Amino acid sequence: MAVGTDIRTYFNGTWHDGDIPIMRAADHGSWLGTTVFDGARFFDGVSPDLSAHCDRVNRSAAALMITPTVTTDDMVALVHEGLASYSKDTAVYIRPMYWALDGRGTGIVPLPERTGFAICLEAIPMAAPEVSTTLTTTRFRRPTLDSAVVNAKAGCLYPNNARMLTEAASKGYANALVADALGNVAETASANIFMVRDGEVLTPVPNGTFLAGITRARHIANLGADGTPVTETTLSFEDFRAADEVFMSGNMSKVTPVTEFDGTHYQIGPVTRRVRQMYWDWAHST
Repeated sequence: MAVGTDIRTYFNGTWHDGDIPIMRAADHGSWLGTTVFDGARFFDGVSPDLSAHCDRVNRSAAALMITPTVTTDDMVALVHEGLASYSKDTAVYIRPMYWALDGRGTGIVPLPERTGFAICLEAIPMAAPEVSTTLTTTRFRRPTLDSAVVNAKAGCLYPNNARMLTEAASKGYANALVADALGNVAETASANIFMVRDGEVLTPVPNGTFLAGITRARHIANLGADGTPVTETTLSFEDFRAADEVFMSGNMSKVTPVTEFDGTHYQIGPVTRRVRQMYWDWAHST
C-alpha cells in the first residue's frame, strides 16, 4: 500500500520508478509473514541516523531467522543513490525491507539463506510543529518475547497495532497508550512515548515488550546534553494523567505533541517544543 507519492523502489540490483511488485504468492514472506522493515527520513537535504536504521533492519532480519544480505554501509550507499533523484526540499520516507523467500520441511521454518531485499522511497511531508494527537486506553497489550518477535521491527507485529488504533478511533481518539503484560505503560500503538512532570522528563523503561526507538534514543541524548536528563522508569496510566506535557517519539514525525489522554488535556509545552527544536538542530549539524 502506497502511503506517499513519487515512489522509487530498489529491487533485484537496480532502482525502478514507481511501486513495483516485489513478492510472489509462494514467497515465505507473503504466505507466512516473515517480513521486517525499518524507516528513516530524508528532509531539508539530511537523512539523520540513516546508518542506525539500516543496521537495525539487519538485526531485525536475524531475529526472524532470515539472513540479511546487504551490509549497513552498502545499504546506506544505495539509499543515497535513490535519494539523488529527489530535490532537497522533498521529504522522503526511507523503508529498507527483507523477507524470507522459501521455507524448509513443511514450509513454516524459513530458509535463512533465501532472503528477498528491497528499498522503498516515498515522498511524505514532515508534520508541522503544531500537529498534535490524542490518546486513549486500549484492551490490547504489547506482547512479550516468549510469544512474539518484539525484538524486531517485523510486519507480523502490526496487526496488533492496527487493532489498537481501530479501537482508539471507535472511541474518538487518534491513537492509544498501550500497556505491557503487567499493565504498565509501554508505548503508543505507533510510537514511543515521553511525559514531563514538574520539569522532569520520563519515559517507559525498555523491558523487552517494545522497540526502544532510534529517534527516542536521539531525544534522550539531546536532552541530556542540554542539561535535562531523562528518567527511564516504570510508568502507569495514572502517571500520564498527572503529567504536564506528553509527546510521542517516532521516525515518521520525530516529535508529536499529545493534547489529550482520555479527558486529561495538555498544552504543547516548552519541553516538547525544545525537544523538537533540538532534534532539527542536531539533524542539520551532522
